[in-house]
Amino acid sequence: MNTKTKLLILGVVLLAAAIFNIADPFNLPEDARDQIWRVINFIIFLTILYYAGGYKLFEFFPSRSSEIETELKDLGSRKKEAEQKLENVQKSIANLEQERAQILEQAKAQGENLKKQIIAKAEAQAAQIKEQAQVSAQQEAKQALQEIRAELADKVAEATEAMIKKKLKAEDHKTLINDSLTRVVLN
Repeated sequence: MNTKTKLLILGVVLLAAAIFNIADPFNLPEDARDQIWRVINFIIFLTILYYAGGYKLFEFFPSRSSEIETELKDLGSRKKEAEQKLENVQKSIANLEQERAQILEQAKAQGENLKKQIIAKAEAQAAQIKEQAQVSAQQEAKQALQEIRAELADKVAEATEAMIKKKLKAEDHKTLINDSLTRVVLN
């Protein structure tokens, strides 16, 4: 509708109101005429508001309703996501006791394995220390035995020398040296 058509319709409504108010063709009571006049005034008021900028309200409400509709859809999808998250949390809470028991069982098993490893390692070290102690004791015994033998040999040699000095005469000494030299030469 163009502006001329709108103004023409407004003029016709105003003319009809004026004729109705002056002529009263239906011979209505005062209250009825008052009500009709109020309706006509209301229509005129709305028309003036519309042309004064009220048309923007008609543009606002459809866009606002589409925004609200979009928000409602978004809220619906967010509600579904929240319900899904809540369900997942409830499932994880339900599984929490089972997971705790499983973790405790794994920790106990690891503790037992670690205990066995520590004991085995300690036993191996103890066996190694014992073996080293035995080897060390054997070496010390051999060394002590060698020292005793050397000392004993020295003492036997000393005692033999002393005994020979007492019993051996010069003549026997010469015979002994000659026998030893003969043996050395023969060999």
